Amino acid sequence: MDRRGLLLTLDKVRDALAFPALRRVAETAVRKSGLTRAGRTALAGAVVPWVIAYVVAGTALYIFSYGTVLVVVCAFFLAPRKLRITGDRTGLFPRVQAGDRLEVVVSLTAERRVGNFILDERLPEALGTPVRVPVSGVSRDTTVTHEYSLQCSRRGAYQIGPLVAVASDPIGLAQRETLVCEPFELLVHPTVERVSGRPLTRQYEDPPMRPPVSKPWPSGMELYGMREFRPGDNIRRIVWRATARTGTLMIWEAEQGITDRILMILDTDRGHHSRDGEYSESFEAAVRVAASLGVAHLGDGYEVQCETNGGALTRAMRGPEKTLLMLDALARVDMGRDPLTQVLRRLQANPQRDTHYVLITPRLTSTDAGQLKLLLNSGVSIAVVALLWDEEDSETMGRAASLGCQVIGVGPHDDIGAALSRSGVGAGVST
Repeated sequence: MDRRGLLLTLDKVRDALAFPALRRVAETAVRKSGLTRAGRTALAGAVVPWVIAYVVAGTALYIFSYGTVLVVVCAFFLAPRKLRITGDRTGLFPRVQAGDRLEVVVSLTAERRVGNFILDERLPEALGTPVRVPVSGVSRDTTVTHEYSLQCSRRGAYQIGPLVAVASDPIGLAQRETLVCEPFELLVHPTVERVSGRPLTRQYEDPPMRPPVSKPWPSGMELYGMREFRPGDNIRRIVWRATARTGTLMIWEAEQGITDRILMILDTDRGHHSRDGEYSESFEAAVRVAASLGVAHLGDGYEVQCETNGGALTRAMRGPEKTLLMLDALARVDMGRDPLTQVLRRLQANPQRDTHYVLITPRLTSTDAGQLKLLLNSGVSIAVVALLWDEEDSETMGRAASLGCQVIGVGPHDDIGAALSRSGVGAGVST
């Protein structure tokens, strides 16, 4: 079994043992039961004496067991039903960028005197620990504020809250929750780095500005010059007179076509990416590459579309005003089990020769390379951004270059914007 198959098997075993749906149902049931951990422990402790009393016919143990249950039931009815308080959050924004820090202020106002309670703000683990603040009490028409910080260090779509006030009975066996603020969706956009490369520019000189009318073929039809023969070139383009004069195989070089349509292919196969628990450093780098290229090309007026292994991530968009839609989609994207060959086969069914493809992947297997070759044979132009996070990933650049793709290598500690600009996305340079 190869590495990818082993990772997929381990993922399936983990998911089978985790039962995330059942765990969520159990957590919801525990909250709705209104019993604290002490209350649940007391009920569980009442069962053991009852069983012993049933076996040995011990009346005292029966009384102890029933008495414990009675105490828990009384605590359940003594817990405050609903607190007359209202709240408001300030400092939260629907969209932020990875690395931003938010200072959130929670304001509480009581319609009448409220006793002791705990203010509980549920937060995802990636944003920090849940905020639990004990409040000694709030007088009528009095406002109480509390501040806390959110460090948005990781890209993603998160739910903040709900913000609830938790009040319990005097002995802490039961509790009630009062909704103070509704849940809030926070989108943490990936980091965007400056990219200056243009797609499908000429190979041997600085690129001109994009013409108003794009050519619908990846290799132009106009004569550009001559160059030395390289493996993989079409032998029908050899210039025999120039070869005889120079002693070196020379071929005609046609002007490379220029297009204003970009299709990014983001490899979401979790078996290809590095793994550190649920976090993948290589996948986050792939998302940053897609975000940087997408924002740069949208700003230049290109039409940009993004595909993943499982399907289309965004529709075709054009113009700087679509930047937020692109970043919102990239904030929500996650890894899956669909292989890279799935999206390559889907694109082969309807190849777009007037579109420049950018494949972002850490690994290009022999099967993937075969499908990519079929896509290249249909007449499209493809650039491969190889994420070099593993020793096995080093073969990706060689396979892509042997197919005739433009190749850009991005290492673990490389500045993405500098790497893409230096390699020249779409400039026909293999590194």
